[in-house]
Amino acid sequence: MKISPADKYFSRYIRIRDADENGKCHCITCGHESEPKYIQCGHYGKRQHKGTRFSEKNCHAQCGACNRWEQGNDVIFRRKLVEMYGEEQVLLLESARYATIKISKFELEQIAKYYKEKSTELAKSKNIELW
Repeated sequence: MKISPADKYFSRYIRIRDADENGKCHCITCGHESEPKYIQCGHYGKRQHKGTRFSEKNCHAQCGACNRWEQGNDVIFRRKLVEMYGEEQVLLLESARYATIKISKFELEQIAKYYKEKSTELAKSKNIELW
């Protein structure tokens, strides 16, 4: 099952969503500033966990150093999520990551279509060039 188009457009949406009024993203864990196309979509509950893979609360702009070399910098990531959403929502995210979920090809196509449209609209409203 090919999941990459859904991941591509979801990731693009998250990075555009997290861009500020100057079109810059700040890493959720270290604050590093970058353009949306050069920052990554960090997952608090890692991508292999289907229950949170496409959760907007689970995902935020994150620099490559924190996302890859620091394995997500989870302690700081969690603290930031608690500040943003509250402890209860973070506990729900943590429990959802282990849910047994199968995502059908049709669902992946719909996710890709939805986030492609949503990211395109948001990029226009924020005056961010798509990549």
